[in-house]
Amino acid sequence: MSLVNIKINGMPLSVPAGTTILEAAREFGIEIPTLCHMKDLNEIGACRICVVEVKGARSLVASCVYPVNEGMEVFTNTPRVLNARKKTLELILSTHDRKCLSCSRSGKCELQTLCRELGVEDEGKYDGDRKEYAIDTSAVHMVRDNNKCILCRRCVAACRQQFVGVIGPNNRGFETTIGCAFEKNLSETACIHCGQCIVSCPTGALAERDDTDKVFAAIADPTKHVIVQTAPSIRATLGECFDMPVGTNVEGKMVAALRRLGFDKVFDTDFAADLTIMEEANEFVERVNNGGKLPLITSCSPGWVKFCEMYHPDLLENVSSCKSPQQMFGAVIKTWYAETNGIDPKDIVSVSVMPCTAKKFEVDRDDQNAAGVPDVDISITTRELARMIERAAINFKKLPDEQFDNPLGESTGASVIFGATGGVMEAALRTAVETITGKELDSVDFEAVRGTAPIKVATLNVGGMDVKVGVASGAGAAHALLTRVKNGEQFHFIEIMGCPGGCVNGGGQPHQPASVRSFEDLKALRAAALYADDASKGIRKSHENPMIKKIYAEYFEKPGSHKAHEVLHTSYVDRSKDYSK
Repeated sequence: MSLVNIKINGMPLSVPAGTTILEAAREFGIEIPTLCHMKDLNEIGACRICVVEVKGARSLVASCVYPVNEGMEVFTNTPRVLNARKKTLELILSTHDRKCLSCSRSGKCELQTLCRELGVEDEGKYDGDRKEYAIDTSAVHMVRDNNKCILCRRCVAACRQQFVGVIGPNNRGFETTIGCAFEKNLSETACIHCGQCIVSCPTGALAERDDTDKVFAAIADPTKHVIVQTAPSIRATLGECFDMPVGTNVEGKMVAALRRLGFDKVFDTDFAADLTIMEEANEFVERVNNGGKLPLITSCSPGWVKFCEMYHPDLLENVSSCKSPQQMFGAVIKTWYAETNGIDPKDIVSVSVMPCTAKKFEVDRDDQNAAGVPDVDISITTRELARMIERAAINFKKLPDEQFDNPLGESTGASVIFGATGGVMEAALRTAVETITGKELDSVDFEAVRGTAPIKVATLNVGGMDVKVGVASGAGAAHALLTRVKNGEQFHFIEIMGCPGGCVNGGGQPHQPASVRSFEDLKALRAAALYADDASKGIRKSHENPMIKKIYAEYFEKPGSHKAHEVLHTSYVDRSKDYSK
């Protein structure tokens, strides 16, 4: 690799050829501010916040797209540079809805942070004509407010990466807005509710639909029995909302916070993840042994399921009929748990804390009501839970570590890795391989399906049979892998997650600025916490969970039974011509 010698603020530095000034400065310990830039996603040099001075250049250059060259001298903090950045921010603010106190992103807004850092005081300096946009609340999972949009196009790039592309720039010049084709509402498009646009947005222009008031109201209602379940990945991400290092496992503090919020029971979605594996592994074995439709494709991610219904309806027969862990848990709560505790399912409010905005869509899907009422009543994101904790004046960092309530707090290492791409596949293989071979695995670690690569493929020898598995995360990667399937490549089992990196990078996860998302591997750091949790567990296979054995013995009889299908399985619809909701 050839090196290029440059100077930044008078200090010599050698960096690989092809490096941008932004990247070189960061290696040198200088964080050049950005707004539109997100590495490998949106590198367009449009916002002009990252401008720097290059000796010999007649104008300031955008450091995020300007490559270094031999002998280049760069200045990142001259008066000319600082004034240019400040003026650009003032111009952005001139058409921005500056209701920061009521904005969900206040304190986490990249625009707000830059204004504070660069000393922007007179917010109205360039005020003049500005457009007023109606707020789009049509979608079940999010709210779009173009009055707070800064036209950075990060959301557009994220949506295109997902192969969905339902939003983009409309009109030109001062009339430019980010919206749907023909100015349709988001609910009228083929949006899959993944929320990747939300975690990419630097301001409050995009936000999940906030359902926290519904949860507070349910908790305050003495006639309701309110239970909460938390997805595997939440323990690895919630701490970020309270300025804890990325990848910190806060399971104990999370449980303590939920109890202090007033929930009647605090349960772990991991239990239902183990239950999902029992049903899904059984389904895989059944299809292999009886000539069923292959490849079997996982169904845990509602964003992926919606994507399949929209863009690949011809593969719906391949998708596992298992409900997602969220929905399985809700179904168990409204059936077995309700019956065991003598509670009318109508008096139970089932709340989930999920990494995923698509879960808000999933709770309203058809065929998700095992007890005649919705399996899950309210689904909130990691960010919404953090806001509830703050609103209730709970000092998260000072909380003791507490454990989930039993019996639905028992889980295995297999279930916790559901939050990382490849985790569902690995968990299923731990059970399916032992079921097929009748032998105990020497090692339960299936390294071939781990890692954050968008697509992973491996062939495993199982009882003398070669089993080809595939893993894809992100709808764009899913489309690429499914195209290979349609072109004739043979697979037995495929895991698909709707978000790149899996649930740890879901659309409901904590906001991180572009300076972090571009240069730190959030997916890997968060996933590492889950794999560490798995490795520390005494039981690492779903079929060895004592509570799983108990509930089958008492209620479901066996995986794939008639009762299990009534409660734990669902159906899908072809939505390729129906862009509603």
